[in-house]
This record gives sequence, structure tokens and C-alpha cells, in this order.
Amino acid sequence: MPDPSAVAVFTDLSEESRELDSLVGQLPTADWSRPTPAPGWSVAHQIAHLHWTDRAALLSLTDADGFAGMVEAALKAPDSFVDDGAEEGAGLPPAELLARWRAGRTALGAALAAASPDTRFPWYGPPMKAASMASARLMETWAHGQDVADALGVRRTPTGRLRHVARIGVRARDYAYAVRGLPAPAGEFRVELTAPGAGGAPGGAGAPGAPGAEGLWTYGPADAPQRITGPALDFCLLVTQRAHRADLALTATGPDADRWLDIAQAFAGPAGPGRAPRAAG
Repeated sequence: MPDPSAVAVFTDLSEESRELDSLVGQLPTADWSRPTPAPGWSVAHQIAHLHWTDRAALLSLTDADGFAGMVEAALKAPDSFVDDGAEEGAGLPPAELLARWRAGRTALGAALAAASPDTRFPWYGPPMKAASMASARLMETWAHGQDVADALGVRRTPTGRLRHVARIGVRARDYAYAVRGLPAPAGEFRVELTAPGAGGAPGGAGAPGAPGAEGLWTYGPADAPQRITGPALDFCLLVTQRAHRADLALTATGPDADRWLDIAQAFAGPAGPGRAPRAAG
């Protein structure tokens, strides 16, 4: 019998992709060239990057040698391979890029559902099981979708799918320190996030990281002295580096938790520069 939690994340990934598709599916050709908040990246670059990464994930699941070849190419150009992949796809006619992204994500969805649930597949970071890979793809789809929405002036409604992004952000705490050559704090933090839909916010509450009050996603020991509290949407914007902490309603208790809010990242790879505060933009 399939793991219900894995089936849920596969479905959520499909829904997240479909929501982004609704933004770009009927977009006029000229709008694919609109700049997004990511320096040098247009709407086309954002979709091209998602297609490129979906292809890498599909190779990881189905063709280990093919994926190893992608990793080898990345090692030869560690500072540019992500931008190079996005640039190549962005050069396609928008209709062709859209068709490739749709076909690629459909193929990846089928491969994720068919994969052995206990097998760990290679990645640019640590190897991942299929469900974890789906969560990572959802996180990237949501984050790059935010850039597209910002470019188009669209305000998206947050949903319970953000629980996957929040969970990755919490679990990646020590990675954010390691990638900067910093020692990680010794103990766990307590993270309490108001779910979308709680307190009149849009969206719907999903399963929390651990049992907690209705509408609250909780992670870490309840008595931990270092704490982060605030809206789940704001936390997800922070850990995907789509907004500066000064523009978000997140509260840190304790010096270590406060420091984390300055460096948090949910994605693998070098430490990103993040976004400037809106007042400075």
C-alpha cells in the first residue's frame, strides 16, 4: 500500500505546478521577457530553471549515469551551471518552453509515484527518497512561482502546501550555518507558524510539523529557549530568500534564533545574497 504522506506530497507538487501554470499558460509572448526579482532572470528564465531541475530529478530517478553526467558538468562550472541552464531554456520560443516544462513535470510526477519509497536517489546535496525529492521540487516550484507572480503583479493565495516548504526550512537550519562556514547552535529551536487560513488568513491549514494548536504548525521542543514565531507564509518567504526579514512578521526569541533569521535558506547550494528590504529597493 502506498505511503499516504508520500501520495499527498506528490499530489501537492502537481497542484503547485498547476497553479504556476495558470499564471504563465496564457501569457502573451512579450510578458515572458518581463524581469523578475532575481537579477538577470526573466519569467522565461524562471520556468526554464524549473524545467531544467525537473529534468535533473527525472534522471536521478531513472538514469543514474545520465544524472552523474549532469553533476560532472556542474562541477566544471560550479558558479554558472544554474544560470547556464536557465539561459539555454529561456532562449526557446515561449510556447516550446511551456510545452517542455509541462511534459517534463508530468514525466517526473509519474517517476516519483513509481519509485521505490525507501530508495535514496542521488542529488546535488544529500541523496533523497522520492517523497523528499517531491517536497524539494514543490519548494522550488513555489519559490520560483513567487518570482513570476511578483513580476506579473499577482498576489497569490497561500495554501496548506506551504507546510512542505516550512518543514524543509526548519530541517535545513544547520545547513545554512555550514554553507557559511559557521558552527550550528547546539540545541533545537522551537518554531511556531500560523498556518494559512488560521485567524482569517487565506488558504487552509495542513498537517503541522508536530501536533499543536489548531491552525499552528509546530517544530522542535515546546520548552526550547530559542524560538521563532510568525505566519507560515512569511517563514517560507524568508527561507526561500524571496523577502527580507525586515519586511516579514517573524519574531525571534534568543540570539541564536535571531541570527538564524539573517542566514536561513531552504535550498541547496552556496549562500544566496537574499533580497533587499523593500524600503531599500
